[in-house]
Amino acid sequence: MNDIVAPNVKRIIKDRCLKQGAVAKKAGYSEQQFSAMMNGRKIIKDIDILRIATALSVEANELFKKGDE
Repeated sequence: MNDIVAPNVKRIIKDRCLKQGAVAKKAGYSEQQFSAMMNGRKIIKDIDILRIATALSVEANELFKKGDE
């Protein structure tokens, strides 16, 4: 799941000029935990998807889009 979700999360963060640490905090993670998820060192689980989507104010399915959708 990380290989699809993490790039989308990173893209949304970049497109909105957000700070990764601020998104982590809003989602309820430490910067280290969130960084581990974004860099594939920690598996992103279903509950993580919901928390991250909420923090980014997007629908959860937005995190699963492929590059050209």
